[in-house]
Amino acid sequence: MVPVSFALDFCGEEFHLTPGRALYWPRENALLVADLHLEKASFYARHGQMLPPYDSRETLERLAQAIRETGARRVYTLGDNFHDDAGLERMEPHAAGMLSALTRALDWVWITGNHDPHLERKAGGTIAEELEVAGMVLRHKALAGETRPELSGHFHPKLRVTVRERHISRPCAVISSGDSGSGRMILPAFGALTGGMDAAAPEILTALQPAKRIEALVPTREKLARFPLWHKAA
Repeated sequence: MVPVSFALDFCGEEFHLTPGRALYWPRENALLVADLHLEKASFYARHGQMLPPYDSRETLERLAQAIRETGARRVYTLGDNFHDDAGLERMEPHAAGMLSALTRALDWVWITGNHDPHLERKAGGTIAEELEVAGMVLRHKALAGETRPELSGHFHPKLRVTVRERHISRPCAVISSGDSGSGRMILPAFGALTGGMDAAAPEILTALQPAKRIEALVPTREKLARFPLWHKAA
């Protein structure tokens, strides 16, 4: 199971943020991941830019590992599952077989994103633009002004800090808390070939308003570290 030291209370629910950038929801026995961007390398190859070709395999292997470690029986993907709508057609047989096995074995729900708004049902599982599960809104991109508990992706947040003259960048989750105790969370990108945006970027801070406090969450070897990014002026 996910180490208990990585547990967090979010809007009255217990979650676990794994070192592999997935979020486990014990009460729903569900794993949530954002921004897989499957077949990103093959997309760039078609446009003349060569990248390592096995990004989908790597992403799906890591996802399968997270499923085994948590025991999840349901998966919610929070958008940009493929890098483009034609990604499934380009997927090589080995990766396609891995994906098919996963979607058959689990209750699998694809939330669509801006990269794959027309994801086809032959990907397996169920497809939705957004969902509300046990009071949590699941969508691809955080909606500014949302006051309900929300889980999303899209921004690929990374915490960038300088420690002893060393510049360090780590994928992170970004979490906000409101005056009423409500909260919203942006998950880190899960895909193997995903870049990142500074967790303190105006686009992220604006998307999470209204908020009382915004923090970055980074799983370390020993704990879930919290880094303040923004707070409401007194």
